[in-house]
Amino acid sequence: MAILKVIEVLANSSKSWEDATSSAVEQASKSVKNIRSVYVNEQSCTVKDGKVDEYRVNVKITFEVN
Repeated sequence: MAILKVIEVLANSSKSWEDATSSAVEQASKSVKNIRSVYVNEQSCTVKDGKVDEYRVNVKITFEVN
């Protein structure tokens, strides 16, 4: 039986929500091993001069604890 833990991570990107999600996983993997999945909990963006400026995600990352 595997023991899994979930952490919440906030990330942003100037490109897309997908890029922000990838960034969250990449940064989390620097200190957390055995990442199993990522769940996008919330998406938002900031607007500047009538255009989308930055994409933001709140994700839940699940990993196995040894």
